[in-house]
Amino acid sequence: MNCWEFKKCGREQGGVNAETLGVCSAWPNDGGACWYVAGTLCGGQVQGTYAEKLGNCRKCEFYEKKMGGEI
Repeated sequence: MNCWEFKKCGREQGGVNAETLGVCSAWPNDGGACWYVAGTLCGGQVQGTYAEKLGNCRKCEFYEKKMGGEI
């Protein structure tokens, strides 16, 4: 599963929010590990580099489920 499917953000190519918010920098190849990708959007804020955003990612339900092997 990809982050945009789990989070339903609509920022994938052709998604409902892609035109207004832009296509996510994790799309199309990195949606399964979006925490590695700079410039993703979380909580309405553009996130920085891996090192800058990892603390926030560790609080994310998608990250927790992926790292726990649930999805």
